[in-house]
Amino acid sequence: MIRATVAVVMALWAGMLPAQEAASTGTGAILRGLDKLTGRSTDIAVMNGETATFGRVEITLGECRYPEGDQEGDAYAFLTIREAGEPEPVFRGWMIASSPALNALDHQRYDVWALRCTTA
Repeated sequence: MIRATVAVVMALWAGMLPAQEAASTGTGAILRGLDKLTGRSTDIAVMNGETATFGRVEITLGECRYPEGDQEGDAYAFLTIREAGEPEPVFRGWMIASSPALNALDHQRYDVWALRCTTA
């Protein structure tokens, strides 16, 4: 129930952002993944529309947005994350770089969060 409420709030927020503050779309994103079993973190570069593999999860980036004129600003990325070989995603939604816990991946082994958008 709480996860559904957060998803609705995120969708509304993402839809309202362009009206409140102009947003630019990056060419991709830099994400950070944490393997909770080994304690290793890895930066993951992924382009819009592409899929990257981190451990046993596949991460697809829909798009990455950031405040216009401030690439290092509060990036937010639309991600779909699946267990390798599974059709249903374990996560699908917007992740916000400045508030990674607001809409986080709930996985027993891996954490993934957005750091920033890329433009080249």
